[in-house]
Amino acid sequence: MERFPNILNAASNLLGICFLIITGLSLTKSNSRSYADETAWASAVFFLLAIAVSYYGIRSGSQASKLAAWADRIFMLGVVALTVSILIVGFALA
Repeated sequence: MERFPNILNAASNLLGICFLIITGLSLTKSNSRSYADETAWASAVFFLLAIAVSYYGIRSGSQASKLAAWADRIFMLGVVALTVSILIVGFALA
């Protein structure tokens, strides 16, 4: 069950999206009007953790299935947090 590279690639790309949201809100001075940047930071932390667990799973072969399950869970938490952040941006700042 080799899911580590897929999680690693997707989490890396979505981490960049988080940073774009945070930067865009900071440049437009909209970060103080909503909680969108805080939820984007939370999703960035989840994606960083998913990247770290995925990388550790690639490097260690003995606990691969357990680490894959944890990487999936952490990745999904990041996706949920990023979705909430985008919804906040869409509704509160529009």
